[in-house]
Formats: sequence, C-alpha cells, structure tokens
Amino acid sequence: MAALATTAVAIAILALAAVTGVALGTAAKGPVIYIFGDSMSDVGNNNYLLLSVAKCDYPWYGIDYEGGYPTGRFTNGRTIGDIMAAKFGVPPPPPFLSLYMTDDEVLGGVNFASGGAGLLNETGIYFVEYLSFDNQISYFEQTKNAMIDKIGKKAAEEVVHGAIFQIGLGSNDYVNNFLRPFMADGIVYTHDEFIDLLMDTIDQQLTRLYNLGARKVWFTGLAPLGCIPSQRVLSDSGECLEDVNAYALQFNAAAKDLLVRLNAKLPGARMSLADCYSVVMELIEHPKKYGFTTSHTSCCDVDTSVGGLCLPTADVCADRAEFVFWDAYHTSDAANQVIAARLYADMVSADAGVQASGNNTTAGSATPPVVRSPPHAARPIPRPVRGSGNGTASSAPGVVRSPRAARTPPRPMRGSNGTATSAPRVVRSPPQAAPPPKA
Repeated sequence: MAALATTAVAIAILALAAVTGVALGTAAKGPVIYIFGDSMSDVGNNNYLLLSVAKCDYPWYGIDYEGGYPTGRFTNGRTIGDIMAAKFGVPPPPPFLSLYMTDDEVLGGVNFASGGAGLLNETGIYFVEYLSFDNQISYFEQTKNAMIDKIGKKAAEEVVHGAIFQIGLGSNDYVNNFLRPFMADGIVYTHDEFIDLLMDTIDQQLTRLYNLGARKVWFTGLAPLGCIPSQRVLSDSGECLEDVNAYALQFNAAAKDLLVRLNAKLPGARMSLADCYSVVMELIEHPKKYGFTTSHTSCCDVDTSVGGLCLPTADVCADRAEFVFWDAYHTSDAANQVIAARLYADMVSADAGVQASGNNTTAGSATPPVVRSPPHAARPIPRPVRGSGNGTASSAPGVVRSPRAARTPPRPMRGSNGTATSAPRVVRSPPQAAPPPKA
C-alpha cells in the first residue's frame, strides 16, 4: 500500500509538471510575454469583433507574413511584438479572442492588443467595436483566473510575476481623439490638462495590473506622431507637424516620471519606458543608413480621407523593404525589424527583469546588428503595381482565407461579490458619420 501511495504521489507530481511545463517550459527558453496595445500590436483580436470597422483582414496586409495571408496585423509582415518574441526565443503570443480559457495556450503569453484602442475608453469610439485598455486588463484577469484553475494559484502567480508586460498605447489618444476636431477631448482640455488626464489613467491602469501580479512592465513611449504620413498630409509643405511631435515628447517625459513614481510606490515593480521616439525619428531622418529609400510617405498608396489603410484596390510599392511606413499610420515589416532590435537591446541593457535567450545576449551587451529581411522568401506583388498604363489599379487579389470563427472565452469573470458575471464589455457605439481614420 505504501509503495502504491508513493507511486500515486509520483504520478500526480509528474502530471502537475506536465501541465505547468507548458508555461514554465516556455519561461525556461524565454519569458512569458503579455502584450497590450493598439493596431501596432494587434495580431488578430479585431478579426473576432463582428462590428469592428478597425480591421485589416484583407490584402495587401500580411503579404510578407508567413503564407502571405492577412492575419489581422496592420502591416505587410510582422509586428514589433512578433519580432521581439522571436528574439526572446518564444512564439508570438496568440490573440486572446482566438483562445478558449480551457486551452493550454493560456499558460503562455497572450496578446490582448486591439486596433483602435487608446488609454482612454472614449478613444476610438467611432471604430464601433474594439478592446479598450480597460477591457484588455479585464481579459488578462480572466486569463490569470484560467491559469489558476489549471496549475494552482502559487504557480500562476510565479508565472505572472516573472512575465514581461509590453504595453503600447497612447497614439490613438492623439491621432484619433485629441487632434480630431469632432472629438470632445480636444475641445474640453488644454494639452497640459489632457496630459494630466492620460497620466492619471495610466497610473490607475498600471496599478491595477500590478495588483493582478504584473511586475516587469515595458511601457512604449510615443513615436514622432507628427511625422507619420497621415499627419504629414495636413501640412502644406508635407513636412512633419512639429507641434504634434512636441506633444509626443511631453507625453513621453510625463510617462517616464510616472513610472519612476510607481516603481518607488509599488514594492517589486520594475516599470521602464521604451524609447520608441528616438529610433523611429532616426529612421525618418536617416533612412538610407538603414537601407530605406523613403520615409516621408507610405509603401501603399492610401487615401487618408477614407481611413488611411491599405485597401485591396490600392497601389503598392515594388520594394516594400525600402519604405519605413507601410500605410498612413503603421510601420513596415522592415522598419519593425530595426525598431524591435533597438527596443530589445534597450530592454536587456536596462536589466528590465529579462533573461535574454536564443542569441545568449546578456545585460549590458552591445546593440545587436540589424539584419533586415522579410520573414520568408520575398513575395512578388501578385498583380501589376500600376494598371495598364493609365495609372489606375488593376484588380486586387481575393482574400485567400479568413480567421476561424470567433470563440467566446467560456470562463466567466467573477464579480466583487464572488458571483459569476459576464466577460468585460467591449466598447461599442453607434457608427459615426465621419469615416474611421485609422486603426
């Protein structure tokens, strides 16, 4: 009987190890990564939101991604998060809305990012349906509860405490909120007041994540928003909008100060600001240094009056690796490689609680060389870039495949009284008369 009991205990331990190995085995190769963000980080969550108009599930998006299909990524290839995950030796975290809470994938990293999202819940309201940052945090809470159900509270806490939380939000709060003449925030607030509102919101949201177990937070600062193609077209000269760039720099300085205060206030917190502004500005001002030829306009010939996304009927540049921007808002796969390499090196050298893997990079190492290449063999444009001599676009390719049917995570959230409640509400509003400008 004693031997039988010992055997039973051993089997139980092995079973627990097999379950936790999904998460802890991943952590052994590289960190578990949770991604929160907007269209720069979305890897397909919005494809599962039936009413959302912030989608890119059509060509030309994804032409340089594996298989050449649109996946919900707002670029021609990989996102910065995809590339950074590869540098850490882990797969890109899957979109949350593609998972059941009973899937073992919830034990690894998850991507909660949603095109159109901002720090403020009212940001992106004209995209009809999207996951606000508050929604994304609620879904992380649901994910953690599912982990507890699978591996127990102690093991789940260890995974979360050791994970990296990558957060990239704030751009939409400007280009799709404060800078929009039909949005109330730009009318009600001065910019200083708007900055205070954003910082108060970030304070509350990061504190909420901390209380859910987040310790290693990498908050991405704003890029030079005044230099993205959608803003340049508002300038008579086609140059960068310096006032918008000044807003971005003010936001970044305030966010950096806030993170310092949070680190001092929250025991064990290691929250850092990722300097995205400098590397993107360097690409814009010195494109040839990194192998680009064009940084002032986008590879895809977009119409900013109807959203600035790369529609199937749009003309596309012949060499996508030569352009910093893919569409009016989003950087190309080639640019994302450069940005990810810089941010990865900064993260490791800052010792943001990260154990580098794969290339055996250690804290304080030199910036790794950037090797820009498509993730797979270069794919030719499947139709002529220009029409038959008259400057019109020829027919676009059809959508080859679509994402699997949306699956509602079955595990209910828990209310404050311990009773089951519905999953966090996705922000919805009636469609606006104005066309959606950006995802």
